[in-house]
Amino acid sequence: MHTMINKIEILGAGCDKCNRLYEVTKEAVRLTNTDAEVTKVSAMSEIIAHGVMTTPAMIINGETIVTGRVPNLDEMKKLIADAVVPLSNVRDSSA
Repeated sequence: MHTMINKIEILGAGCDKCNRLYEVTKEAVRLTNTDAEVTKVSAMSEIIAHGVMTTPAMIINGETIVTGRVPNLDEMKKLIADAVVPLSNVRDSSA
């Protein structure tokens, strides 16, 4: 069985807003039961490589979803639900 874990990256240098975005994202992933790996990216070279000029930012599977703000929990759950790949879409049904 093949499964894909969604990759959610939180970009920021460690400021309060960056940390809040990370925490809200982790909570939204938990509440939506999303199969995702949430990581922090603080290296400026990596942030710039994503084309992000305003932090904090959230990248899901390579797509920039949020920049410069921290969405509330309800909005974050919707953003994640709209952007992630559902696990049922990536499983090999030949099992």
